[in-house]
Amino acid sequence: MQQRSVLITGCSSGIGYDAAHGLKSRGWRVFASCRQEADCARFRAEGFDSPRIDYTEPDSIAAGLTEVLEATGGTLDALFNNGAHAIPGALEDLPVEGLRALFEANVFGWHDLSRKAIPVMRAQGHGRIVNHSSVLGLVVMPWRGAYNATKHAVEGLTDTLRLEMRDTPIRVITLNTGPVTSKIRVNSIPHFEKWVDWENSPRAPQYREKLLKRLYESRGKDMFELPPSAVTAKLVHALESPRPKPRYYITTATHLMGTARRVLTTRAMDALCARGG
Repeated sequence: MQQRSVLITGCSSGIGYDAAHGLKSRGWRVFASCRQEADCARFRAEGFDSPRIDYTEPDSIAAGLTEVLEATGGTLDALFNNGAHAIPGALEDLPVEGLRALFEANVFGWHDLSRKAIPVMRAQGHGRIVNHSSVLGLVVMPWRGAYNATKHAVEGLTDTLRLEMRDTPIRVITLNTGPVTSKIRVNSIPHFEKWVDWENSPRAPQYREKLLKRLYESRGKDMFELPPSAVTAKLVHALESPRPKPRYYITTATHLMGTARRVLTTRAMDALCARGG
């Protein structure tokens, strides 16, 4: 029986790293892709296949998937779109170029890779595409507008693709993750510094009082924060269950906010979400 194969993006740390190791331990052939070649080399030293895929570089997406298919003889059982980053800051301070760059990394690259994987899965008669959304794909929080927007876009793309794949053997699944231990805060700092001129913002005092402390100071774990293994556990079910759920909530925060979105008025929801600013 041929070994099951999965391509995971964003494996350099955190959720992707844990997922790669967790699935390998379950017998999957894991293609643990990273944006930086140095991280790929580290994975290869750990015994993984590790194609370099940067969602903002279409050539790397095509080359990375080609590398996977050459290694498997042209098959791919599952794709986990996971790699993403954030640009913290108020939307009024975010240049459109920054928003466009984030959409390239968090949305357009995902769509590109998924479209390239679908013909492979159609031809082999099965496949699963798991897109890693967020609690911020269900609700929004201030100071996270760019990330909110990309995750809401992922929700729309994933839901539509799931409907359109109903007449195929391809299953499309969403993971909505709340606070999970990762490097997303630290990794967002260079993007914040590149795109947001906070010192000349009318909100400069708010940046000093709130966002800068959140970005640059280690505050310990957030409320309801879980380790990356919590995501891996749901991913395993999404990939291995004969009847996977279309959506998996991860962390108490996601369950609470998902319920709040259903039962609260818009005004009440705004008041609740504003507290996260």
